[in-house]
Amino acid sequence: MPVADLNLLRDAALASGDIARKFWQNDPDVTDKPDGAGPVTEADLAIDRMLHAELRDARPDYGWLSEETEDDSARLNHDRVFIIDPIDGTRAFIQGEKSFSHSLAIAEKGEVIAAAVYLPIRDEMYLAHRDGTATLNGKPIQATPAPMQGAKVLGAKPNFAPEHWQNDETPPIERHLRSSLAWRLCLVAEGRFDGMITNRATWEWDVAAGSLIAELAGARVTDLAGGKARFNNPHPKLRGMLAAGPELHDGLITRLKPTSIPD
Repeated sequence: MPVADLNLLRDAALASGDIARKFWQNDPDVTDKPDGAGPVTEADLAIDRMLHAELRDARPDYGWLSEETEDDSARLNHDRVFIIDPIDGTRAFIQGEKSFSHSLAIAEKGEVIAAAVYLPIRDEMYLAHRDGTATLNGKPIQATPAPMQGAKVLGAKPNFAPEHWQNDETPPIERHLRSSLAWRLCLVAEGRFDGMITNRATWEWDVAAGSLIAELAGARVTDLAGGKARFNNPHPKLRGMLAAGPELHDGLITRLKPTSIPD
């Protein structure tokens, strides 16, 4: 079943890209979500509607969790659940950049079993299912075994402020940034960067797909307390996320101050 689910996600991600390209760099309507939750475009909503219709029609016994759909606790009654971000990196999409992605995952009893992350403008499709390997456009990918010194780590600038680290010392790494959390995880899986970190409470839909892809590429993927992320929680947020090869992962997580780990 994971292979069939993966094929379903792949086809849905490609269809998402077809919709996104119609709106990209075409002045899409933008509104701000309540409570400072960020912008949403007509493209996000159109993709969400399409995915909800197509995926739920194909798997009516699966639950549904999406950034752009009002949450329904009925998903907690399903062993399997879709976890969807129609556009991860909406701000980049609005600005006409290529670095947004579609992030589609299926979790079973808390663990992601199939994942697709697609960057339609770059035509890059990352896929993984629990019984296979992580791939980019059909070719296997592998995370790096880089040590701490000089490692290239993806993360927003505030993550690396000295006050978040033991002895107020930022680790000896090179900081980089990409807009989409899902893509950051895939870039670690691909070996283009050595690690990624986000020390904010993290919505499940931002990282569900990318976390499996990075894990199956050989990265260690945990929340910031060092625990394996569990998905389809009643409140769908995680305690941040860290993904890197084992040596770099352990080096970073042991340097974090406990007070910098989200609740």
